[in-house]
Amino acid sequence: HLMPVLADAGFRVVAPWLRGYPPTEVPRERRVDPDVLAADVNALHRALGGTREAVVVGHDWGAIAAMRAAAAAPERWRRLATLAVPPERILAGAKGDSQQAMRSRYALAALVPGAEHRLLAGEAEGFRRLWRRWSPGYEPTDDDLGPLVAALAVPRAARAMLAYYRGYAPAVVARRALSVRMPLPPQPHLVLHGRDDGCIAVEWAERTAGKLAHPISRVEVVEGAGHFLHLERPEEVGVLIRDHLTARGSGPPGVSRQR
Repeated sequence: HLMPVLADAGFRVVAPWLRGYPPTEVPRERRVDPDVLAADVNALHRALGGTREAVVVGHDWGAIAAMRAAAAAPERWRRLATLAVPPERILAGAKGDSQQAMRSRYALAALVPGAEHRLLAGEAEGFRRLWRRWSPGYEPTDDDLGPLVAALAVPRAARAMLAYYRGYAPAVVARRALSVRMPLPPQPHLVLHGRDDGCIAVEWAERTAGKLAHPISRVEVVEGAGHFLHLERPEEVGVLIRDHLTARGSGPPGVSRQR
């Protein structure tokens, strides 16, 4: 949905698969450090001949990768937009939130030995249950889930997907992730979050308002959407991202609610 909107706005749009997700090569590592994801993003910028006018958009793990990449190499990225995962510095406060801990229990399950076998056993129906919980009212389509199911059919792909969580946990312990020490991207940053997100509570996105590094950065809460807001409200989300990435002026920070 988003790529045509950005292409029509004059962008050259590239949407790579994240490390370990087929058809990209399945890595041998059993853990993927979050800084590696950021390095991948910046390496793609170099490989594709990116300039200072480049922008980056990411959802979920892609949001983490985008924020870290923009913070690590601010000279490469003019603006960024992220969806469904607030900045780690803000989300660090959720570590003492019992309700958020319940929402995030899937991440702990990914650390248990044999989790890849359970992931394979669930396949499409397991993804459907997860998506319904994270995006209440949205019924995932075969087009949504087909690439995930196809990826799982590749040997060792399930292990590669879980490697994100297995690499993130040690980074949290070392305070290199989910920490108040985490740097914020200095560029104008649009943080998007669905009101009904069942994965990360919307309050953590709202707490981000006024705490982003650039004065014109802002938070947009999308009503009637959950974790997969770009699929649930594609037109509204597309316009918000397009307008942010093409803007050249300034505006007030804060929280606004999409109706």
